[in-house]
Amino acid sequence: MVRRTLVAAAVAALAAGVSAYAANPFSDVSTSDWAYQAVSQLSDQGIVEGYPDGTFRGQRNITRYELAQIIARLMANEDQFNVEQRATIDKLAGEYADELDNLGVRVSNLENKVGNISWSGDARVRYIDFGGNKGDQWDGRMRIQASAQVNDNTRVVGRLRTDMNFRDDDSTDSTYMDALYVDHQFGNAVDVQAGRVGVVFGDQAGWLFGDARGLDGVKARVNFDQDSYVNVGFGRFNASSSGVKDHDAFFAQGRTNIGTSTLGVDYIRFTGDENEAGTLNTGWHAGDDNAELLGASLNVPFNNFRVFGEYWKNTTTSSDYDTAWNAGLGYGHVNPKAPGTWQLDVAYNDVDRDVYFGDTGLTTGTLLAFSKDGATNVRFWNAMADVALEKNVVLHGEYAFAAKADNVADPSDSYSVTFNFLF
Repeated sequence: MVRRTLVAAAVAALAAGVSAYAANPFSDVSTSDWAYQAVSQLSDQGIVEGYPDGTFRGQRNITRYELAQIIARLMANEDQFNVEQRATIDKLAGEYADELDNLGVRVSNLENKVGNISWSGDARVRYIDFGGNKGDQWDGRMRIQASAQVNDNTRVVGRLRTDMNFRDDDSTDSTYMDALYVDHQFGNAVDVQAGRVGVVFGDQAGWLFGDARGLDGVKARVNFDQDSYVNVGFGRFNASSSGVKDHDAFFAQGRTNIGTSTLGVDYIRFTGDENEAGTLNTGWHAGDDNAELLGASLNVPFNNFRVFGEYWKNTTTSSDYDTAWNAGLGYGHVNPKAPGTWQLDVAYNDVDRDVYFGDTGLTTGTLLAFSKDGATNVRFWNAMADVALEKNVVLHGEYAFAAKADNVADPSDSYSVTFNFLF
């Protein structure tokens, strides 16, 4: 009798420390459960330790504790995975936080949560010399992002941004939302974002268009498998110094892996009314209120090197200045979480005026802006380097040089130095 009483007391004591809603760590996770399917998909991609050939997928159920062990091993190597894989692992870690805690695994991303909201951000301090009589600039930026999980398939993301020019008075400072969108997943194949979403054109740092404020509209990503996907979107560019932000735009981007190489194709179409403010030929020499751009890209890695290139054409203009291309060589890979890692890219750019429509992702992009200052073509070399000085502290540098321009004087060299802090 005494023995049974002690056992009952022990069970009661254990139960007191466990929520009535906590999952039993030894309960089965069925093969139809989203977490099981997510790990199966990661296994198919060859990144699950112990199942590198994708053999995780099976017919038997496993326990939450067994699945947590797999997630813990994935978390230990998270820096090696791509953005989508890390997002899946983070979602799994949130679902299995209790089991991971029992394994002694610290789920640091959950510590940044308030309720169901995750916080992240970045800050930078930057100096730019625009070259010649273009002057220079010393500025700073901070961005704080909130990601609120509405349900298993839906989240709302917003980002608050503050820009400061350290050489001007406070009147030039600004604070605003540069991103706000709803993100909904339809299974593992389709992801739709609606609101102010990011878009990038030009695989090297978004050299054709890389403004963080992106597009006001809808963007959808369709994954065919781990090697191929398509992005499609419709809306208006929220930022562009060339007037295209006043026009509707449709775009499609496709990427596929062929062996270790990545092949890309891009399509952009701007449509507008000639009576609408900011027609395309105001500041951007498309010569029409409608413009259509086609692009193709190729990235070929070998060892620690990579060869990359891109070609774009404006198919609607009647001018002779309707193409743009670049080609380059890169080495290394910077990982912000691994101090000492670094990368270097050098590319040659040849850009006609009727292709570039403004807001490049390059900080040395004033050379491209010459295409809006009367130049019919701009050609230049651009070097970019990144090094992780400490964990989440990255030094970035750019140098644009040996520039030539048609119809105007040759641009001067331009360079920038940026300290980026991630948190």
